[in-house]
Amino acid sequence: MHTVIRAVLFDYGGVIAEEGFREGLFAIGRANGLEPEPFFEVVDRLVYETGYLIGMADEASFWRAVRHQTGILGSDSELRAEILNRFVNRSEMIATVDHLRSRGCIVGLLSDQTNWLEEIDKRTALYGHFDRIFNSYRIHKSKRDSSVFRDVCKSLEVGTGETLFIDDNPSHIKRAQEQGLQTILFVSVEDYEEQLKRIGIFDTEKGR
Repeated sequence: MHTVIRAVLFDYGGVIAEEGFREGLFAIGRANGLEPEPFFEVVDRLVYETGYLIGMADEASFWRAVRHQTGILGSDSELRAEILNRFVNRSEMIATVDHLRSRGCIVGLLSDQTNWLEEIDKRTALYGHFDRIFNSYRIHKSKRDSSVFRDVCKSLEVGTGETLFIDDNPSHIKRAQEQGLQTILFVSVEDYEEQLKRIGIFDTEKGR
């Protein structure tokens, strides 16, 4: 029998929205004649190592490091646009967030993002669907640090076992599980809804 879920935490890219970071970097890599996967891996490492992901460096410093290590061309604004334009919010996921919230569940966004997430919010009014926003850029800690899960639960005043975390990154899921959170590894909207039914949080047949 499952513990009653009081809070649900959603990842952004790859869950609430299409995965703009990865797909945008793939496009940038291809445009510069680079193999997309190795290029993505370098940039994914640099966004963390430069400190940009946790708000300890600015965007310009991040892109300078990327250019230095990969030789890509393009202005900061051009490169950013390649990524941000690919973050497309999934209406089905927003609908489940709204439904959970209407049923009294605390809903939060827990995302390894930068100030780009705030640009997305200005364009889409994303934040208004959530009770709390936990952006690595603002809280100065990413999901690569497993203590972030306990920090967030403490901030929400809920137990880790009363919290469901949804992410498309298996490593983040593993760290959340180690901290006692219930989890769903997101692979598709359909699979996510089936897992919600199995957990029994609410009936996903909600008259959409």
